[in-house]
Amino acid sequence: MIGWLLLILGPRQFTWFNVIPFWIIPTGLSAVYTALIFSQFAGAGGGFDSLENVMILMSNQWAMLAGWVHFLAFDLFVGAFMAARMDRVGVRRLVQASILGTIFMLGPLGFLIAGLTELGLRTRVIPTQPRFFKGKHNALA
Repeated sequence: MIGWLLLILGPRQFTWFNVIPFWIIPTGLSAVYTALIFSQFAGAGGGFDSLENVMILMSNQWAMLAGWVHFLAFDLFVGAFMAARMDRVGVRRLVQASILGTIFMLGPLGFLIAGLTELGLRTRVIPTQPRFFKGKHNALA
């Protein structure tokens, strides 16, 4: 939760600050995930080749914990990545808060919303003039 609070409430204009939710916390969670995988998965049963085997695998509490940590690590990384992208196109922090909450709770759906929001703003501000007119010779530049 600390990573998400930093993303939503923190001063992201400082590069050093962004490293915490973008790299430090996901890396720590990834290390926990790795330890769980190497220490607990051998006797867990199940697998990833069918829904039935995933259900068997997730019936093991250690495998389920590893799965949860997996989601926490990747969702925070994706959230930090998308927050930086939304900052670049000017998405206000209040709007970002709801999108980041969606990434946290419903990962891929939040990623889709963030991507579409960014794309919508980028297409609104992308110049439509040909390359020939860009640069120092363009009176509008």
